[in-house]
Order: sequence, then C-alpha cells, then structure tokens
Amino acid sequence: MSPPEVVASAPEVTVVAIDGPAGAGKSTVGRGVAAELGVGYLDTGAMYRAVTVAVLRRGIDPDDDHAVASATRSLDMVIDDRDGVTWVSVDGVDATGEIRGSEVTAAVSAVAANSAVRAELVERQRRWVRDHGGAVVEGRDIGSVVFPDAALKLYVTASPRVRAERRVAQSGGDVDEIEDAIRERDRKDSSRTDSPLVEASDAQIVDTTVMSIDEVVADIVGRLRR
Repeated sequence: MSPPEVVASAPEVTVVAIDGPAGAGKSTVGRGVAAELGVGYLDTGAMYRAVTVAVLRRGIDPDDDHAVASATRSLDMVIDDRDGVTWVSVDGVDATGEIRGSEVTAAVSAVAANSAVRAELVERQRRWVRDHGGAVVEGRDIGSVVFPDAALKLYVTASPRVRAERRVAQSGGDVDEIEDAIRERDRKDSSRTDSPLVEASDAQIVDTTVMSIDEVVADIVGRLRR
C-alpha cells in the first residue's frame, strides 16, 4: 500500500479519492472499498444535499448566493455511514430521507455551484477525514481539489444510458427522461466555474458500464494494494 498522504498540514491520513458523474455507482463502490480496507466512508454529495435541505427549510432561495453561504456557515450538520446508508442530521433534525427527495434534487446543483458553500464544505470534508484517521471519499472534485495528494485517485464512470437504467432499477421512472436528466446534470457539473467535475490528471479511470459492483471493488482494492 502507498504511504499515508499529508492533507492540509494535518496529521497523516490515507485517502482514497473517488470522483465521477452522477449515477456511476460511486457510493456503492466507495462503501465496498471502505469495508474491504476497514476505513471510514464519506459521501460528500450528501453534504451538499444537507446544505440544500437547510436552505429549503429556512425558506432561502437556492440562487441567493449570499444567504445560502451564510446558512452553510451556521449549519449544524452531522454525517455518518450506518449499515450502508449515509445518515444525515441538519440542525439537530434527521434529514436522511429528505436529502434524496425531488425538491432537494432539483435545487442541489445551484447550491453546489456556490463558491462560498464549496469552500466551507471542503474544510469540513478535510476535518471529517482527519477526525476519522483516513477514509474513502466520494464526490466530484475530491482528487482534483479536496485531497490532491490522495493515496489513490479514481474516476468512476459509466455510460449515461447504463446509469439511467440503474437508477430506474432502484427507484423506477422513465429511462429516457432520467438519461436526459443525467446528461444535463453532467453538463452543469462539468461547466460550473468553481471545482467542476473533471478527471484529475493522475486519476485512474474505472468504467463500470459492463462490470458488477463486486468486480469494481476488487479491482480498486487490488490497485491500491499494488
């Protein structure tokens, strides 16, 4: 295994960074890899959704950058992975189910594009990993921005059609409509000014289009151990 990496002048921690577009299987893969390695798992996308929950609960317009940034800085957020589910508390109230709702899904891109929000959450993500002594961290700018010195950087992807089919299998819906929504989400994530979705220059590409979750997890663990 590669030696531990130094993150933001903090105590040494080992980080596996998993980036990639929505619906590529990052969360399932990340949990599997974390379980194999015996380390924590952090879904950073859930943090942006938690901020969105707070914004909506407080009646703030997601496009009001100043108000959203202020809400983020004052937010009491707890995030943990429990039995394969990312558990989230927002201002002391459970938001685990709420973060996946349609209202939050519709507003989260605007919140995530806010530079002040991203700056605040990057610091919280680094602190979370330091507190847990290392982790598998999943998101869209982990290897490029949050942990540029991660022990292993991965870009997990799959074709938009396959990603849409997987989502339909999980929660239903029209596969064509979901594929269109995925393509639009990819466009927004890749074109935003601050911390866009990109492949880090030293990231290893993992295409899950024709691979099972078990195959992907085994492949990633093998790469890290090599």
